[in-house]
Amino acid sequence: MAEDRPLNNAEMVSVLEWYRAAGVDLAVQDEPVNRFAQVAAPNRRPALPPQREIVAPTPITASLAADPGEARSLAASAQTLGELQRLLDAYDGCGLKQRATQLVFADGNPEADIMLIGEAPGAEEDRQGKPFVGKSGQLLDRMLAAIGLDRTKVYIANTVPWRPPGNRTPTPEEMALCMPFLNRQVELVAPKIIVTLGGPAMQSIFATTTGILKMRGKWSQVTVGNHAAEAMPTLHTAYLLRSPAAKHQAWSDLLSLRMKLDALGL
Repeated sequence: MAEDRPLNNAEMVSVLEWYRAAGVDLAVQDEPVNRFAQVAAPNRRPALPPQREIVAPTPITASLAADPGEARSLAASAQTLGELQRLLDAYDGCGLKQRATQLVFADGNPEADIMLIGEAPGAEEDRQGKPFVGKSGQLLDRMLAAIGLDRTKVYIANTVPWRPPGNRTPTPEEMALCMPFLNRQVELVAPKIIVTLGGPAMQSIFATTTGILKMRGKWSQVTVGNHAAEAMPTLHTAYLLRSPAAKHQAWSDLLSLRMKLDALGL
């Protein structure tokens, strides 16, 4: 049986970090309750708490109540990437923004011929404000270097620009609210090649429900917003970290990307 003792400072910090990673960042009540200090009265029915009005928190309802037409109108009005970033940073329609530290817009070269699109920011991306800077981003950098690329030769974005709590997959409603901004981002960058990383990004860009393992490595023409490009889905680097045996599939996709670049003279 575990020793019943108060947690020390290091243990309490570890517990708080675990809660934050799981997406728990709000107390149920206005003030925290120390359950360890409470002693249940034997054979006594607990007193009923006073009735209070129940109000749904904004982060849960924001994405459901938002008008997708507003997102489309705002995104369409942006004439530059800088303007699009400012509009997106001020947009409050998606509830993910309420829980995230900051907007994670993009990284890399906006004039690049290659655009990489992932799923959503993780914890490190949320802290730094750039996509793919954690362990999966470091793996992505090594993969790009293996075929002669780096972040000066690609442009990197995500389907949603705010970190979902606990790194969960964005909901269809959240992705629908963010998609007009991604569409406009692709139109303004106008890449010749799009590479999606992971299943959710692939399903958004290719408008499919097919699994990533069936579609990875296959080239096709896609139209994102009003921009058409050659596109290929591949595995997300976070998946490769969890499943190292799949790295040979990702390497095959990278070689296919290198061949496509050579064929187009890029």
